[in-house]
Amino acid sequence: MENAYDRKEFFEKYSRMERSVKGLEGAGEWHELQKLLPDFSGKRVLDLGCGFGWHCRYAVEKGASYVLGLDPSENMLARARKMTEDTRVEYRLQPMEEYEYPENAFDVVISSLALHYVESFTDISRKVFRCLKPGGDFVFSAEHPVFTAYGSQDWYYDVKGKILHWPVDRYFEEGERQAVFLGETMVKYHRTLTTYIHGLLENGFTLTGLTEPMPPENMMELPGMRDELRRPMMLLISARSTKS
Repeated sequence: MENAYDRKEFFEKYSRMERSVKGLEGAGEWHELQKLLPDFSGKRVLDLGCGFGWHCRYAVEKGASYVLGLDPSENMLARARKMTEDTRVEYRLQPMEEYEYPENAFDVVISSLALHYVESFTDISRKVFRCLKPGGDFVFSAEHPVFTAYGSQDWYYDVKGKILHWPVDRYFEEGERQAVFLGETMVKYHRTLTTYIHGLLENGFTLTGLTEPMPPENMMELPGMRDELRRPMMLLISARSTKS
């Protein structure tokens, strides 16, 4: 199946988003995600769903010795390679579900807004635990279960087009959703907060941080940003391997 990000029209729209143009500083959750990240000095890092490579480059800027970024989109990786000069970063065209996750190969695994495209978080969590060294860190962001539950990922409006509320339904009915993003219907997966937490705890992790980020004050004047205070859009979690 063709990756949506490899379709010309969709990729052009994605490339015009604030976070695509300005990078980490253009991402409304970055000020909170940054607080959850560990010290990268001398670390080997795996980035699941690396996109344009913003987090890969940040890791080497902070001293990582090697970063491997995986992504299933050729367009994403072409842009990432164009923007990356540091030879400590390697990009690979591969879905995270198909990676081999070699045992004890990485100190840190990160993932930004990619796990909601994966059917089983528990499987990924188990594989991440295997590839982390003892005491390694797993830090990720995903779409919040309140955001993904109903499926449409849009507000509920009155007859005049005014926002009334965010619909939440079928919360405990986990699984596939048909979501519209940038005018494109995409398959995403809804799971509960319990599934995220238990997927970590039952696979050898201890929870070290959890945040439901609000946009920073300096972004509040951007169109639609104040509405982001009406419901959580993202979930940020950090966990540490208990492997000895």
